[in-house]
Amino acid sequence: MEISLEGALPLILAWQLQGSEMAKFKEDEWMKGTCELQASNCQTLSLVIREVEDILLLDKPSIRPESIIPSITKKKSISVAAPAEPYNRQKYFQYVSNRDKAFVELYTFCFNLAKPPTGRNIDMDGTYKGVNKDLWNMALEFCRTVHPDLSNYEPDGAWPTMLDDFVAWKKLSNGDAGQRTVEAA
Repeated sequence: MEISLEGALPLILAWQLQGSEMAKFKEDEWMKGTCELQASNCQTLSLVIREVEDILLLDKPSIRPESIIPSITKKKSISVAAPAEPYNRQKYFQYVSNRDKAFVELYTFCFNLAKPPTGRNIDMDGTYKGVNKDLWNMALEFCRTVHPDLSNYEPDGAWPTMLDDFVAWKKLSNGDAGQRTVEAA
């Protein structure tokens, strides 16, 4: 399918097929999802998830729905349908009509997919031992509020420590220490 297992594409695929496990699909999930999308091959399925990524994560312009082109000839009205869509884009156009709602649905799906079935938190290795739903929602608000280049991030804001740590890491990895110096008076 030529889909990298890094990044958001596998999560978008799982969301579109309503997968219950990370990187695994049950036969009924696969059949129901691909039938609903009318995606009959891997190339079409790849197109589906890339188009969803384009509108929800990369903020690219959406594809316009193909419309019926009326043609009038000698008092007769003939409708000529546009070429067939490569897949059922009904969900796609729903996402286009309300991108924020669709992003929240994807975000919530990812949280529920990542947390253990009986748990309330996402287990993590390292400094943080788990992410609860409140922290997950704060991260969503952070994504909505702070620009990708972090130019409008305010260190004195009420963000959780985990997000402050992320900003510090991101600035260091970009070569911008972002340190403020305070001169002694």
